[in-house]
Amino acid sequence: MITEYLVSFVIMLISFLGYPGLLILMALESMIFPLPSELVMPFAGYLVATGEFNLYLAIIFSTLGSLAGSLLSYYAGKHFGKRFVLHFGKYLLLDEEHLNWTEHWFKKHGEKTIFVSRLIPVVRHLISIPAGVGKMNLLKFIFYTITGAAIWNGFLLYAGILLQKNWEKLHDYFRPLDYLAIGLFIAAVIWFIHQHLKMKKSHL
Repeated sequence: MITEYLVSFVIMLISFLGYPGLLILMALESMIFPLPSELVMPFAGYLVATGEFNLYLAIIFSTLGSLAGSLLSYYAGKHFGKRFVLHFGKYLLLDEEHLNWTEHWFKKHGEKTIFVSRLIPVVRHLISIPAGVGKMNLLKFIFYTITGAAIWNGFLLYAGILLQKNWEKLHDYFRPLDYLAIGLFIAAVIWFIHQHLKMKKSHL
């Protein structure tokens, strides 16, 4: 039922606004909104197949949208992340040590992390926030976000061109990957909690 509403929303916004609608949808997709790119880009691909959209403009606008949403999340993490952790982190088992670890990680592995995360369902919605918290170099963040997003968006766009009227089915094919990504994320959270409690016990 939710998917049907999302499909209707995607069709309505792109049909009404054209390329700017595609940009807005991909900006939302790159933040924490539950709007899968597997519903947005295949429809844009279908419009390319019918001649209503230009292939290169579709890639450009969708990638700019991905970048815009990612930058909003990045700056939210950069400006509010530390304050949030210091005030509410104890409820999420987070402290200043985790902030330092995050900053160190993105200084050392930020490029690979951002690029690979842009290709992984669920993770790509969230990764820009910790990149901001970790104060990753902005130019590197922009470059690897654009590169990863362009590859992913182009792949889904091409799939929509191939499927044409059956473009909605692509989301069903990717659903198991979404569930797998969510499962791995939950497992990572459980592991983090376990390690935190274990470390806390060792200091008693």
